[in-house]
Amino acid sequence: MLTVDFRRFGRGGRVLDLGCGDGRHAYAAWRLGSDVVAVDVADAEVKHVRDKFDELTRDGGPYGLAVRANGLALPFPDGGFDRVIAAEVLEHVHADRAMLAEAVRVLAPGGVLAVTVPRWWPERICWALSEEYHQVEGGHIRIYRRRELLARLREAGLEPFAGHHAHALHSPYWWLKCLGENRITEAYHRFLVWDIMKGPRWVKLLERVLNPVLGKSLVLYARKPR
Repeated sequence: MLTVDFRRFGRGGRVLDLGCGDGRHAYAAWRLGSDVVAVDVADAEVKHVRDKFDELTRDGGPYGLAVRANGLALPFPDGGFDRVIAAEVLEHVHADRAMLAEAVRVLAPGGVLAVTVPRWWPERICWALSEEYHQVEGGHIRIYRRRELLARLREAGLEPFAGHHAHALHSPYWWLKCLGENRITEAYHRFLVWDIMKGPRWVKLLERVLNPVLGKSLVLYARKPR
């Protein structure tokens, strides 16, 4: 389940997946021909992605590497990557401006940064329905409005050029989950898993129509000036 649209983000070159989690965007970038470095602070996530890259690169192809590192002090040289992904990570970080500054530092001039965060109004409903949704260790500490995130990107020296919303069908699931687990929630989860595994065309078309209104994630793309 990808949040970043690689038609806007681009392919090839050197890609950093900052806060890679389970590696979904790292693997997608690798399959599209990029040399990929995936970074996370969680040992379990890094091991999972490293093992998967070992499997993917066994027969050659671009390199894929997973390392444990702090996103506020990345162990990479200035301008070392052609593109950087920060998917669903900034909402967890107190020093979000510092993390963006690090992402910009390691981004080459002319390179593209893709940032995704929970969209304001679907996330606001989750917070209203359940305190446990965000008041957990490592949980969401803020909700971004689009204009606020755009301002953050411009403050960091980037030039935003595109944006969209994603995962409309996931918003109702999280609202149901915040209300408490029940048979409806479980059935909806099975539907989402089926969609991820099978990818039926009619569901993709439905979500594409609903994304501008109901999309759970906000995705912005910005370029570092040459």
